[in-house]
Amino acid sequence: MAVFDYDFMQRAFWAGGLIAIIAPILGVYLMLRRQVLMADTLSHVSLAGVALGALFHMNQTLAGFLTAVIGAIAIEQLRRNYRTYSEMPVAIMMTSGLALAVVLMSLQDNMSKSFSSYLFGSIVAVSETQLWFIAGVAIIGLLYFIVLRRPLYSMTFDEETAQIGGVRVNLLSFSFSILTGMTVAAAMPIVGVLLVSALMVLPAALALRIATGFTAVLFTAVGIGFVGIFTGLTASYYINTPPGGTIALLLLVFLLLGISIQKVYIRMKRKRKTAPELLV
Repeated sequence: MAVFDYDFMQRAFWAGGLIAIIAPILGVYLMLRRQVLMADTLSHVSLAGVALGALFHMNQTLAGFLTAVIGAIAIEQLRRNYRTYSEMPVAIMMTSGLALAVVLMSLQDNMSKSFSSYLFGSIVAVSETQLWFIAGVAIIGLLYFIVLRRPLYSMTFDEETAQIGGVRVNLLSFSFSILTGMTVAAAMPIVGVLLVSALMVLPAALALRIATGFTAVLFTAVGIGFVGIFTGLTASYYINTPPGGTIALLLLVFLLLGISIQKVYIRMKRKRKTAPELLV
């Protein structure tokens, strides 16, 4: 395929494949923990870090990564202080991160082109350094979910029961938030700040709808993520559209189609059950 003739496209597909391994799994846990907006919040916080890095002539990828991790820790700490109002820490960090990003971006001239790749994602923006960074995050995330799958499962469905069972819930929750921040920062070059949560939420939402069993949901989410990212990257190359938006729209189409097909299947199944009763 002509799409693989270019080095930047090869890097983009490698980066997309690595993100597809970890982001949908993380999305499943975020949805089950009712923390869907956390990814969106951390993406805005990470953008502030990118702007800060540009302002002080630092490595923007590293600055965005560190800021996302700090933001994840801050959200988790605020969540401990506002247990009754669990959505408040997310709202606080989202508005703070976005406000800081806007102010920092306004202090710099001719930064619109540079930041557009972070906002909407850019195939060309994935450098070799970023690819290794994404690979590192994917490996850490995969090992994290394999090693801690049992305590994570317990904490996801019932934190109090998990704590009684000996799970160090606070520490595990902090580490989960940090991993979320790392994954958000890694996914930004592919889908951009504005759509990074779509890469986590949409495959997870469809998998939770059509798959039965927790393990099946995880594998289904990863499969949907792979198809969505690879198809979206290919389509964006040939029709010259932003990769982030293309991937998000395809994943949305998959979700709507999956829900529609499932509804049709359920109706047909009900009709088959009632048909024998009518004959009697």
